[in-house]
Amino acid sequence: MPRSISSYFPNIPPDEDQIPTDPADRPTSISISRTAPPSPAAFRRSHSLLSESHTRYESLDTPLEVGETTSLLGKSQENQKGTLRRSYTNLSGGSGAEIPFRHSLLAGSLRRSRHHSRANSQTIRFSRRGSLDADQADSLVASAKDGMTASFLDERTWYDQFTSTDWVHDSIADGARLRELRMRKDVRGRLLAWFDGAQGWILVAVIGCITAALAYFVDVTEDFVFDLKEGFCTTQWFHSRQSCCLGESNCGAWRPWSRMLRSSETDNQGVDFVMFMFWVLFLSVISCFLTLLTKTVVPSSISLTTLDENLGASSSRGTKRNDGADSPDPADHPQPYGPIRTRPDMVYYSAAGSGVAEVKVINSGFVLHGYLGFKTLVIKTIALVFSVSSGLSLGKEGPYVHIATCVGNICCRLFAKYSHNDGKRREVLSASAASGVAVAFGAPIGGVLFSLEEVSYYFPPKTLFRTFFCCIAAALSLKFLNPYGTGKIVLFQVRYLGDWELFEMAIFIFLGVLGGVLGALFIKASSLWARSFRRIPIIKRWPMLEVVLVALLTGVTSFWNRYTKLPVSELLFELASPCKRESTSRTGLCPGEDGIGEIISYLLVAFVIKSLLTVVTFGIKLPAGIYVPSMVVGGLMGRIVGHVAQYLVVKYPSFFLFGSSCPATSGMESCVTPGVYAMVAAGATMCGVTRLSVTLAVILFELTGSLDHVLPFSLAVLCAKWTADAIEPRSIYDLLTDMNSYPFLDNKIQVVSDAALGDIVRPVRKSRVIDISDSPFVAATELRSKLQNLLVAGELDSGLPILRDNILTGLIPAPELEFALDDLEDEDNTLCLMALDASSVLSDDEGESDHVNFGQYIDPAPISLDIHSPIDLVYQCFAKLGLRYLCVLQNGQYAGLVHKKAFVKFMKENE
Repeated sequence: MPRSISSYFPNIPPDEDQIPTDPADRPTSISISRTAPPSPAAFRRSHSLLSESHTRYESLDTPLEVGETTSLLGKSQENQKGTLRRSYTNLSGGSGAEIPFRHSLLAGSLRRSRHHSRANSQTIRFSRRGSLDADQADSLVASAKDGMTASFLDERTWYDQFTSTDWVHDSIADGARLRELRMRKDVRGRLLAWFDGAQGWILVAVIGCITAALAYFVDVTEDFVFDLKEGFCTTQWFHSRQSCCLGESNCGAWRPWSRMLRSSETDNQGVDFVMFMFWVLFLSVISCFLTLLTKTVVPSSISLTTLDENLGASSSRGTKRNDGADSPDPADHPQPYGPIRTRPDMVYYSAAGSGVAEVKVINSGFVLHGYLGFKTLVIKTIALVFSVSSGLSLGKEGPYVHIATCVGNICCRLFAKYSHNDGKRREVLSASAASGVAVAFGAPIGGVLFSLEEVSYYFPPKTLFRTFFCCIAAALSLKFLNPYGTGKIVLFQVRYLGDWELFEMAIFIFLGVLGGVLGALFIKASSLWARSFRRIPIIKRWPMLEVVLVALLTGVTSFWNRYTKLPVSELLFELASPCKRESTSRTGLCPGEDGIGEIISYLLVAFVIKSLLTVVTFGIKLPAGIYVPSMVVGGLMGRIVGHVAQYLVVKYPSFFLFGSSCPATSGMESCVTPGVYAMVAAGATMCGVTRLSVTLAVILFELTGSLDHVLPFSLAVLCAKWTADAIEPRSIYDLLTDMNSYPFLDNKIQVVSDAALGDIVRPVRKSRVIDISDSPFVAATELRSKLQNLLVAGELDSGLPILRDNILTGLIPAPELEFALDDLEDEDNTLCLMALDASSVLSDDEGESDHVNFGQYIDPAPISLDIHSPIDLVYQCFAKLGLRYLCVLQNGQYAGLVHKKAFVKFMKENE
């Protein structure tokens, strides 16, 4: 007598028609397999009216009458009370010790058992192999070589370090969690529902406060450490020069190093220069040393171009790249089990750079383990203090975004519904990134727009409101902490009292064009520098050497110019500030009519030095942002143009353009304010680099508080974006994404390809599918072999379609299959049930093999498209639904599977 599934899984109640009425007919003992819990999805199928007989199967369902109100999925709801259905929040049919894993109601996703070990995980074993040469490859067992032949190597995409999140699953899981939570109508249930809704608000408020506290720490500490290059306060240790002297021009409490070392009351420029160079080098080396502690090695089995702002120049020590390794040729491996050709191990540093590009990729649904962890947060915060204090041409505003996102990721652990649901967590990460911009520029509204325009991939309306609340909490907290003692959130907040004149509109447009050109040229120069200098073997091998060289260059060129010697935030404040009175020093930015020419030449030298230093500094192994350095370069250019316009107005006051517009009052800034030109050009240059548009206009408005100048800011940003897009279509973060081979699918592009889905689908291979036409039981060893084929191909988050007579009946994701196989007690002697129809006769085999139901891991309804579907439809599915993979059908039969990363590769090649 063949056995039904309920004989293997006693937790599933049999149908009433199947229960023997005579006690003598009832079985006295039942063989129970406790390896895995029963499958609710299989039991749901057992009550389906559409279940039909298959070859070697015998239906056990009793005939039912079908009416207009009958559900296609089974019996009516009243008859299904107590019946288990497929659920994302309750995967087991029973409770107690028989369940090898549990599921958290608040999480909405599978949690592994406490004692589960991944020691035998194929992913772990495969990734630990590292770089393999031919001799090592020959020693592999045949099962391992089976998936490593040349036929796979020619199709492998080389950025499969990442696995992607399943947005659809996470959304369904969260909906199921809410549904079960709202089913409780008692007082406790209502309180739990209220607390569940309040968790998001509590979380973003905590994130905003912690982000503000970290920003306060960096601002205060950096202010003191930066001034150590020139001297220190003798009366109040750990105070900057400004807080030590309280605005006094001649301060006896502040002692330069030349006076301290020579015991003299006169300054010595040579001694000051030597100490300046020492502190620049010392602080840069400390910051680099801390950054190198976050080193992460990517095995050659998952080789990438690079993973940081080093722009494609990094590889591990002691390895060499083989010619042709980037594009394996199947012709090189005529043998079915030929040697494996691999790249050298790759290296990235999670604390280096600004991290904005990586946050953007993570928010799009890809995973970078450790990039938003506690270790990265601590090291990047401390290293940022030293890197900014060193005086290099870098900023702290970009790293603030990364630091705030780390805070958000860590704080998500407070609540299970965010900790165990990647889709929900990314909503919090979007709000966290916005709070980083809010504390960086003192612009809460600009932070919301930044998250919406730059880093967020999925931004529902409720996330918009919570993001705004998070930014307000961060800005208010930093306002109360008052890091600069002036009541300002950031140092370079300025106020303009006068209005702009009509003839200045042409100058603002001109500055916008110049800013766009400057930003596009910076992107091209950065790319050229990374592809040339950073490809030098010794620079790739010793990243500390590049930091030392850049620090030496910065110290030598910056010491002799007052503007290049200032910190970037203070320099931007001076450039954008209006003049209250005429300067007394030769290097002041408020000269008289005779001093304009000299100050222009001085600013021109600073502009050239800062431009070159910003290019060579961006991408070194330090926490370094590009926002304020690019604004400083633009501000220098704008200040030069402003002084030229000021000189023309003062020199030719009766010119028809000036005479009709400028007021009759006297003064150097009665008609033209060079500080406005500096701020306009600063925003335009930053737009040329980052391609932010509305966000920048709002940030500039919040920095200045001048509603009169919103129109000039907006006009310059528009002109800068148009110009930069014409010269270099990619922003600096698009460049990083492309050169680092991040598998990022932009959700804002317009697809123009006329290709069809069939043009990118690969032929069906037996090693890539699970065929249950003959028997629904599949050996665990066979499943392990098929799983390894996916791992070798780099599709760590792909899946195996389940076919019956070439009809797609389900799909089991590779991570779920790996977890299920790792949980088996005896993998060599286990048969796995891969069918979802629990009402069918499964096997007549009464052998000693264990039988385990894998139905709980199977997706019964994978999203599929016809092979003739246009590429635009495929793009919409991947971009809008966040799919990991897409099944392909032809005439209703399975025709292949397209992985998201393969589709991204296709889109990159057909741009």
